[in-house]
Amino acid sequence: MKKIITALLSIAALNSVTVTADTLDDVADRGTLRCGVVLDFPPIGYRDANNEPAGFDVDYCHDLAKSLEVDVKIMPLTWSERLPVIATGRADVVFGGTSDSLARARTVGFSIPYAIYYSQGVVNSKSNITSIDDIRGKRVAAALGTLPEQEWLKIAAKWGEENLYQSYQSENEVFLAVAQGKADIGLTTNTAIKPITQQYANLEAGPRMPWVADYTSIVGKRQDVTWLNYLNLFVTHQVRSGRYQELWDKYVGSDAPDLRIPGVMY
Repeated sequence: MKKIITALLSIAALNSVTVTADTLDDVADRGTLRCGVVLDFPPIGYRDANNEPAGFDVDYCHDLAKSLEVDVKIMPLTWSERLPVIATGRADVVFGGTSDSLARARTVGFSIPYAIYYSQGVVNSKSNITSIDDIRGKRVAAALGTLPEQEWLKIAAKWGEENLYQSYQSENEVFLAVAQGKADIGLTTNTAIKPITQQYANLEAGPRMPWVADYTSIVGKRQDVTWLNYLNLFVTHQVRSGRYQELWDKYVGSDAPDLRIPGVMY
C-alpha cells in the first residue's frame, strides 16, 4: 500500500508541473532570432544606400544569431516600441540604446551594458548655442521615450520652460526639425553627431549634456533568467574576442568605451 501511495503521489506531482520552454529553447526550435533595432540612430542603427538595415546594433544582432547558430530577423523599431515588443513577446531581444533604468526593469530584463553613450546636442548653425546656459529660452527637441528626453524635462521643469520642449517619434524627425528651424537644438548621443552634421549643412555639434553617461543594455524578457544569462555571456565574448572594438571602430571610429563601471564588478 505504501508503494502504491508513493507512486500515486509521484504521478500527481508530475502532472502538476507545467513545462515551459525559455527563450533560448524557443529561438533554437524556431531557427530564427527576432531582433529589434532602432534604425534612425546612425551609425548605431540606420538604413544603408540599398535601404537595408545596417550599423553597430544590426551587426550585434547578426553576431548573436551566429552564436546561436540560427537565422536572424531584423525588426525595425521606433524608440517607444523597444519595451512593448519584448513585454508582448513579439521580439526575442532588442538592441537600441536602451538605458537600464530601474523603472524599466519592472517591465523588461536587461543584460550587462554592451555600449555606453553620452548625450549631446545638435544645433542649428543660427542658434548661437555653445553651452547649456545658452539653451535657456530656446526650443528643444528629442525623441519620445529616450533618456535625453527624460533628463531634459527635469531641467526644463526647473527653468519653467516645459512649453519650449517638443518630442518626436524618431531622431530623424528631431534632426529635420532643427535643420528646418522648428527647433534650435535636438538632443541625441555623441555617436550620432558626426553623420548628422555631415548630412545637414546647417547643423553643428552642440554642447554635451550635464547628466551622466548612458549605460545601455540588451533587452529581453524580465522573467527569463536563462536568456539574460546567455546575453550577459554574449556581451563578454564580444569584448574578449575583440569584436566589440572592431565594430565600434568601424561605425564610430574611436576606441570603444570601457564597459566596466568603477566600483562595480560584472
